[in-house]
Amino acid sequence: MLIVTGAAGFIGSCLVELLNDKGHDQLIVVDEYSRADKNKNLEGKRYQKRIHRDEFIAWLGENASAVEAIFHLGARTDTTEKDTAIFDELNLNYTKAIWQIATQHRIPLIYASSAATYGLGELGYEDKHDIVEQLQPLNPYGVSKNDFDKWALQQAEQPPFWAGLKFFNVYGPNEYHKGRMASVVFHAVKQIKATGSMKLFRSHREDVADGYQSRDFVYVKDVVQICYFLYQKATTTPNGLYNLGTGKARPFIDLVTATFEAMNLEPNISFIDTPADIRDTYQYFTEANMTKLRSVGYAMPFYSLEEGVRDYVQRYLNL
Repeated sequence: MLIVTGAAGFIGSCLVELLNDKGHDQLIVVDEYSRADKNKNLEGKRYQKRIHRDEFIAWLGENASAVEAIFHLGARTDTTEKDTAIFDELNLNYTKAIWQIATQHRIPLIYASSAATYGLGELGYEDKHDIVEQLQPLNPYGVSKNDFDKWALQQAEQPPFWAGLKFFNVYGPNEYHKGRMASVVFHAVKQIKATGSMKLFRSHREDVADGYQSRDFVYVKDVVQICYFLYQKATTTPNGLYNLGTGKARPFIDLVTATFEAMNLEPNISFIDTPADIRDTYQYFTEANMTKLRSVGYAMPFYSLEEGVRDYVQRYLNL
């Protein structure tokens, strides 16, 4: 059997769907199941058992011999949360417990790290292990992800295969429950439907024009394909951290223009000041170096920004 944690969440539920499409229905899906809007992401999916997050570690310890691989995508992902104890519990210590059981029982482990570990990108965006100790994330969420990456790299005893995936700016279906943490595409469609226009943050740097703050936007359908690829190639792929973006940064103005076009509307974009409380730590550029993933044999093309936005908007956002 295969395990997916965070299975009712955004990326987790998309992975469950892909696994179903690949013929896997002996799945153990793990989440906390407190929200009806989030639980809808599992409707129509095939799985063997649903387990609450709080009960999972004990269950895994008792049933590990039957587990083929673990996709650990569950985490506290709110980048505005300041309570480090929450991140220590749910992102750091919880993942350590899964790692230790996976190590003991020889279970491959693929887990969600984050591009938030790179901070302002002072050291670039390369998934090299020798820079992990020097990275300076900008918030407790990023710190918790980097703390686990550091811990994993220090372990003499490891699962037979492990990969920490540094997700960049993922967008796509099943993020409806995420509120303010949902992608700009999701918020743009809502705002355009309501007002006919979209407001983006103004640039507060002279060398960057308004709307040209850039991110590596990656469609969730590519993300889950890579998770599945690594599961299939676990016996031949080196352990370690892997960037998961497209390798090409695009400005927010391109993202929103693509959203208008997917809605068959002329772009109507204006700008507002970036809130003062996040202005000093606002990222103006992120771009994943994808050399490592390509070097282990992942050869599929990524959705272009325009292709991904069109698929998402026209197929999933109820136009």
